[in-house]
Amino acid sequence: MAGQDVSRETVAQSTDSGSVIDGVDASSPLGAELAQENRRRRALAETTLQRPKQPRVLTVSNQKGGVGKTTTTVNLAAALADQGFNVLVVDIDPQGNSSTALGIPHGTDRDSIYEVLIEDFPISDVIQDCPDVNRLQVVPATIDLAGAEIELVSLVAREQRLQRALKSYHEYREAQGLERLDYVFVDCPPSLGLLTVNALVAAREVLIPIQCEYYALEGLSQLLRNIEMIQKHLNNELEISTILLTMYDGRTRLAAQVAEEVREYFPDNVLNTLIPRNVRISEAPSYQQSVISYDPTSTGALAYLEAAAEISTRGVEQNR
Repeated sequence: MAGQDVSRETVAQSTDSGSVIDGVDASSPLGAELAQENRRRRALAETTLQRPKQPRVLTVSNQKGGVGKTTTTVNLAAALADQGFNVLVVDIDPQGNSSTALGIPHGTDRDSIYEVLIEDFPISDVIQDCPDVNRLQVVPATIDLAGAEIELVSLVAREQRLQRALKSYHEYREAQGLERLDYVFVDCPPSLGLLTVNALVAAREVLIPIQCEYYALEGLSQLLRNIEMIQKHLNNELEISTILLTMYDGRTRLAAQVAEEVREYFPDNVLNTLIPRNVRISEAPSYQQSVISYDPTSTGALAYLEAAAEISTRGVEQNR
C-alpha cells in the first residue's frame, strides 16, 4: 500500500544479495559500479513514500520528438503503482505508444480518449486495467485521435474537454466508493496543438523530459511560451514542477555538459535522478511492458524507481 516502504520483493532480493556484490573488488570499474548500484537499492528500500493530499495530475510534454516522453510516462506510472499508489495514464498521443507499452489493446474497434474528447464519453466507459501492474489504469489512444485536432476546433470549450472529463471521473470514483487516484500522467504528442493544450489545461504540473544530447534545449522556448500563455488565459494553477534528464551516457563529456546546462536553466526543477541509456528500457515496449515489469532488477528500472520516489517526495514537501 502507499505509505509503506518503497521496497519491492525484487528490491529486497537485490538487497539480500548485497553480500555477493559487496564481495566484488570495488577498486575495479565494474566492482565500483556494482557497489554503487547496491547502495542505491538499499537507500531506495529504506525510503517511505506518502500519498499526496490530493490527486496529482502531471502532463508529460515536450514538442521535440524522441526525448523519452512515452518511456517516462509509462515507467514512472508503473513505478508509482508498484509502490501501491493508484495511478492513471491518459494516452493523448494518436500513435498510442503508451497504450502499447502497457499492454492495452487500442485498435479501432476500441473506445478510447477520442470518444471522451469528441463524443463526451465518460472516462469510466473507456478505461482499462494494465495487465502487468496492479493499481495502474489506462485511457488508451487510437488512430482516430489523429483527426481530433481538426474536430476539436468547432466544439464548445475545446481546450477544457479533458479537464472536465477528469473532474467527472474523480467524482465518479468517489460516488462508487472507489479509492481516489493518487497520480494521473498525461502522455502528449510531439506537438503544441489542441491535444497538448487540453493536456496542459487539465494538469497542475508539467513534467518535461529532456534528453542529454546536443539539441536538448532546442525548441524548448516555444513550449515555455505556450505554458505561459495557458497559465495566463486558461489554467493559472499550472506549473513546471519537474524536469527529468533522459538518455544519459556517463561515458561522454557532452552528456555531463548538457546536464549541467539544463540544471543552470532550471535550478529548482531538475530531478537529481538521471535516466541512463539502457538496453532494458529500450527492449521493454516490444514486450508490451514497462521496464519495471520487464526487468525490475535492471539499472533502467532502478533509475525510474528512484525518479518516481523523488517526484513523490518533492510533491509531499511542496504541499506542507
